[in-house]
Amino acid sequence: MSTVNPSPLWQPTPERIAHARITKFQAWAAEHHGAPAHGGYAALHRWSVDELDTFWKAVTEWFDVRFSTPYARVLGDRSMPGAEWFPGATLNYAEHALRAAGTRADEPALLYVDETHEPTPVSWSELRRQVGSLAAELRALGVRPGDRVSGYLPNVPQAVVALLATAAVGAVWTSCAPDFGARSVLDRFQQVEPVVLFTVDGYRYGGKEHDRRDVVAQLRGELPTLRAVVHIPLLGTEAPEGALDWSTLTSADVDPVFEPVPFDHPLWVLYSSGTTGLPKAIVQSQGGILVEHLKQLGLHCDLGTEDRFFWYTSTGWMMWNFLVSGLLTGTTIVLYDGSPGHPDTGAQWRIAERTGATLFGTSAAYVMACRKAEVHPSRDADLTRVRCVATTGSPLPPDGFRWLHDEVSEDLWIASVSGGTDVCSCFAGAVPTLPVYIGELQAAGLGTDLQSWDASGRPVVDEVGELVVTNPMPSMPVRFWNDPDGSRYHDSYFDTYPGVWRHGDWITVTSRDSVVIHGRSDSTLNRQGVRMGSADIYEAVERLPEIKESLVIGVEQPDGGYWMPLFVHLAPGAEFDEALLDRIKRTIREQLSPRHVPDEVIEVPGVPHTLTGKRIEVPVKRLLQGTPLDKAVNAGSVDDVELLKFYERLARERG
Repeated sequence: MSTVNPSPLWQPTPERIAHARITKFQAWAAEHHGAPAHGGYAALHRWSVDELDTFWKAVTEWFDVRFSTPYARVLGDRSMPGAEWFPGATLNYAEHALRAAGTRADEPALLYVDETHEPTPVSWSELRRQVGSLAAELRALGVRPGDRVSGYLPNVPQAVVALLATAAVGAVWTSCAPDFGARSVLDRFQQVEPVVLFTVDGYRYGGKEHDRRDVVAQLRGELPTLRAVVHIPLLGTEAPEGALDWSTLTSADVDPVFEPVPFDHPLWVLYSSGTTGLPKAIVQSQGGILVEHLKQLGLHCDLGTEDRFFWYTSTGWMMWNFLVSGLLTGTTIVLYDGSPGHPDTGAQWRIAERTGATLFGTSAAYVMACRKAEVHPSRDADLTRVRCVATTGSPLPPDGFRWLHDEVSEDLWIASVSGGTDVCSCFAGAVPTLPVYIGELQAAGLGTDLQSWDASGRPVVDEVGELVVTNPMPSMPVRFWNDPDGSRYHDSYFDTYPGVWRHGDWITVTSRDSVVIHGRSDSTLNRQGVRMGSADIYEAVERLPEIKESLVIGVEQPDGGYWMPLFVHLAPGAEFDEALLDRIKRTIREQLSPRHVPDEVIEVPGVPHTLTGKRIEVPVKRLLQGTPLDKAVNAGSVDDVELLKFYERLARERG
């Protein structure tokens, strides 16, 4: 990668830098904790990783974290895996999420939007009341700290209430979106054995109603640990026999009782995509998520009480948990339940307008879809309140940066962020006081010693390497569920570099401290020793208007050869002919590298994804290497298994 310094696409004004919360935090931390007063973000970041204990102590003080029992020290043990944070401390996540009810009782905590695009507010006092009522009812049902409570729910206010009531009791929350089929849900929930299940009768998506009562009946039949099922009549149906009614459980006017739990007490269980086996059941702690999300949302996303935070997500993706944590900073959060493109591709921008969103989060794929569909957000909607558009899910291509700059606002903070379900946070991304360079994440996060390492474990700059984190983060998993000796957890992150978190992404850390994500390192393209991430190929190829989506795979052959096919899903009306084939190859040759021109370009009926929308590369690679479909992928984790049969047939035909 070139080390030449390009001009930034966007630069924060001196006023914006002065008013950013991270600037105020740095000045306060300099006065109280010895942080550097000068040198900007780079100096603050260096201090935050060199003085890890002091940094996290400062975060808890700055955000007034309420410890019911004080901690003995910040880090009892810093070895990974197994770092011990704030030993002796007790607290409660839900207490912090509802604090703003004390000062802003009648203002909206939630703005709920469905496909009618009419926002419905839920005030802080009403949210607190419902959480208090439901927490009392959960206790009456015998739910105790450590019990698991599950939700088969869309992104609706009831899901937020259920999560917070669960946390208030000290129980452990876990959720799946109702577009997940029964097998996918059972693959997740059966691992953790929930005692309560919150369900809907169905959901609305793309202008249609989807009845899920049969799936709910199957879940009830195959989760023998359930003591109670709670029915939320989103489509207006009667509660099934034996189910409790949501409105009855949330009707009392009682203050929530917050159970003080140890800092490392489980808050929720998230799940990996599970494309090659049972999803990993990732356990994160009440205290770890609390302090990590306060840092990430309050300092990096610059959110406060005057903000409105909208991220398009579902309850089956970590970004929903991250969105709910916007409540920690007193921010109004926007919950949208529906299709991202209903009634047309530009729908999310109109939701941002209708809700007054100041931070609008979406996927890189949505931005690129808007660009292809020639959507003009600032022409068609009033987006003057939007000061930041954040993207995740996959790297935002350079053309996506340019399009947001040109079509939303020239004074737009574009925050491409990268992290993982594994930490429910970002390793790198948003910094409100730094410039934005095209195709780059602004910097590594505070307290996160993010580095790029070569195969021998040496840090490299301006070169592609493995994304590693060399110090513990509070939101790293406390464990995986049903992993008694910790071997699955260890093997997932620590088997390559002992004691160092290896995430499985190829990245470049530039000499400006910005970060470029190249894609997953386990599906990296390696031609004659030259490594390239798949994201680089997609970014180049999908600029062509004929290409709707693509998938590139590098397959090691038994004879030592290397086969690299590019699969292309064409846009409606496009024709796969010699002219298009030549243009695809020329694009890769000229924009990337002659070595990475594919051996074959193959038209496909579609590109398979995980249920959270990520392209499935490794399972397709396994299919092409001859692995049977049932061994190559967990069918319940895929959006369309029929698509995978195409790749399986192709492998058979090739012999």
